[in-house]
Amino acid sequence: MIRSILLAAGLALLSLPAVAATQAEAEAALAAAQTAEADALAAKAAWTTTEADLTKAQKALAAGQWDQAKAAADEALTLAKRSVEQANEQKTSWRNAVFR
Repeated sequence: MIRSILLAAGLALLSLPAVAATQAEAEAALAAAQTAEADALAAKAAWTTTEADLTKAQKALAAGQWDQAKAAADEALTLAKRSVEQANEQKTSWRNAVFR
């Protein structure tokens, strides 16, 4: 019974229309992604895919496609954060691979 109710509620949520991103949201997402990419560059850990997503976000923003700009900026932000995380992990994990 409860499972059926939860399933129905989940399906109802999926049928709700998606809220479009605004220009301000897209610009804020792009600014956050650019800041994270600067951090990645400072750590010498930047990934090329992050730059590609930042370029996509900037082009979409210039074209007034807020949803695409925000999506690309969010992806770039995630990639930039992950690249820094990977760099930090690699600073110490290499020791585990060295034979003693």
